[in-house]
Amino acid sequence: MKIMVFDVPAESGGALSVLKDFYNEYKVDENNEYIFVVSKPELEGTKNIKVLRYPWIKNSWLHRIYFDNFIAPKIIKTHDVDEVLSLQNVIIPHTKVKQKVYVHNSLPFAEYRFKFLENKLLWVYQNIISKSIFKSIKKANKVIVQTKWMKRACIEILKVNGNKIEVMAPKVNVNVRQYYKQSKESMSTFFYPASGVEFKNHKVIVEACMELKKEGIKDYKVIFTLKGNENRNIQDLYKRVKKFDLPIYFVGNITRDKVFDHYSKSILIFPSYIETVGLPLIEARMHGTPILTSNCVFSHEILDGYEYRYFFNPFDTNKLYNLISSIVKDSNEI
Repeated sequence: MKIMVFDVPAESGGALSVLKDFYNEYKVDENNEYIFVVSKPELEGTKNIKVLRYPWIKNSWLHRIYFDNFIAPKIIKTHDVDEVLSLQNVIIPHTKVKQKVYVHNSLPFAEYRFKFLENKLLWVYQNIISKSIFKSIKKANKVIVQTKWMKRACIEILKVNGNKIEVMAPKVNVNVRQYYKQSKESMSTFFYPASGVEFKNHKVIVEACMELKKEGIKDYKVIFTLKGNENRNIQDLYKRVKKFDLPIYFVGNITRDKVFDHYSKSILIFPSYIETVGLPLIEARMHGTPILTSNCVFSHEILDGYEYRYFFNPFDTNKLYNLISSIVKDSNEI
């Protein structure tokens, strides 16, 4: 069978990891032939994999729209493929070839709805791009999602047959070298590895730290994997941290090994309220790390049954403040 895999948006981060996972799985499949269609990633061709690169797709949204509607269907026809696998949340238009779609964007299914003036881009994803994703889920022959809650959402919101939806959990390759060890330092250090996207919700941590400062609690530190200049929202938070001398450290991007090291000697705070999976929750659980996380469907799917997890309303500063305050006070007794 000849299968064409589309993933032109993937360039970095989680999307690139998903692309590489499928690539590594398929390159050892001797029973099928694969054609990967990408933009900038430099995947190597193998005995059973051919790679087609179109870096110009990244020039603008117009280039992407042109590619999707005119170039992609033509490529499918030219290579006479038997099946298409789209890793980009939507199917390829204008083709009758059997299609599978891998849906990993949870924004259209999120309970929290962004207002247009609050965040224009995220509003567009939830109210415009979501329509294409929903249409693709309905039209695809097979749908792949990463979590059980995403499958339930597809069935409940779109009324699609659950038999055509497959749950494929992301592969987490973690070599745990050192598990979390309780100490005064580890109980007074809080770690949040996340990008600066608004729904990652760094704001609630900063606000909780402001409350801690008012109470004179300062024997702790918080580590963000941000530089402080990612966007206007993060820049404003960075200024507040500096102005009020909060014990929050912006360390920038760090290696996965360094992330794992932090899991062994700090507490994970994860206040994000929109996630498909929430990879740090899985990684921290594997390290036996205590976790303070948002009370959301994705976090419950990963952490229910885990002893060292504490849920809080991601919009309730006082709840997070109380959790941190209690832990810091306990650490002083060690």
